[in-house]
Amino acid sequence: QVQLVESGGGLVQAGGSLRLSCAASGGTFSVYAMAWFRQAPGKERELLAAFSDNGGSTYSDSVKGRFTISRDNSKNTVYLQMNSLKPEDTAVYYCAARIRYTANYNYWGQGTQVTVSS
Repeated sequence: QVQLVESGGGLVQAGGSLRLSCAASGGTFSVYAMAWFRQAPGKERELLAAFSDNGGSTYSDSVKGRFTISRDNSKNTVYLQMNSLKPEDTAVYYCAARIRYTANYNYWGQGTQVTVSS
């Protein structure tokens, strides 16, 4: 069973950038399709970026063109590069994993806080 640990959150001014990392352990990393979610106070959890089963990536409209998901299988790590950050990007960010060719993200990290000041 894979364990996920996020890092890289923090406080940044609007227009700035952050890169989040999610380190995986305890499983065979390549069998998992990875994704990033976020949840702001009082809002539902939102899927931001995800790898498909064939390795492609998809993005929500809210972050398309600003955020990039990537992975380094040699380091068992997935990243979320976030550029042109806005105050509305403030949230707790989570990485998640599902076994490829299954539907549900069953494995979650503890989350990392991102705060964007105006």
